[in-house]
Amino acid sequence: MRRASTCLAVLGLFVLSLPAAASAEEIPTPTLKFKAKAVPIPKPGGGTYKGTGNFYGKGAAVEADYIITGSGYAPSPTNPSGGIPPISAVNFYLPKGTKLHPQGFTTCTEATLQATGPSACPKGSIASPVGSVLGEVVIGGEHVPEKTTLQAFFGPGGGLLFFTQGSTPVSLEIVSSGRYVKAAAPYGQELKTLVPPVPSLPGAPLASVKEIHIRAGAAIKKGGKLISYGTIPKKGECPKGGFPVKTEVTFGGSNSFGDFGIPAKTVTATIKTPCPKH
Repeated sequence: MRRASTCLAVLGLFVLSLPAAASAEEIPTPTLKFKAKAVPIPKPGGGTYKGTGNFYGKGAAVEADYIITGSGYAPSPTNPSGGIPPISAVNFYLPKGTKLHPQGFTTCTEATLQATGPSACPKGSIASPVGSVLGEVVIGGEHVPEKTTLQAFFGPGGGLLFFTQGSTPVSLEIVSSGRYVKAAAPYGQELKTLVPPVPSLPGAPLASVKEIHIRAGAAIKKGGKLISYGTIPKKGECPKGGFPVKTEVTFGGSNSFGDFGIPAKTVTATIKTPCPKH
């Protein structure tokens, strides 16, 4: 379910002012501002689970914020500076000692999200409340903001699926797939997420991303016991200065979903999150 559409009149306007593609040398490396922290696990109906959050050995969700700025992609006579190049991958590194417990959680599939959307996924497969993505689409040579929703679902094999949906100024429905792999110290797990190339309109430059805001994490109750998908490292495992967290965002290149038409450039951001107080 990767599509974009709007009225034929706007499509005609786009064709009349089709921007020229920029070479890799003309596209500066984007800049990234990144924040992340451990927070209480959200309940499906609202509120949070008591005793979860930034506590040693306890369940927690991760709240992450990305702000991206850039230029040079798809310049046009009306916008010679162009815009942000499209994202092809986002990698997120969790600190060493973080535990994941995918067993027992219901899953959804990429095919289900592509065919029907989130309404067809089991409620137990929801891995986050609805977050947001501020995107950028190209219409008539102009880079226009597009507000979209973002929600995570548990996928087969312990991975995550991310569903992005927007309606104005174009209709967008995007499924991105993430899987966990072991990471080298000082990290423990790496979530590798691939993003498909999505034209703003048929034949138009690809949609890109300006901001991402998400709070991912879930828990289930079995026999009166709360089972969290992810738990904070135990006491004594937090290094001086806080837990290390890293992200990598790749712009352009190609992945299993397709080609992005420009060479890949990767931006890395590292931070430290506070050690738990208790």
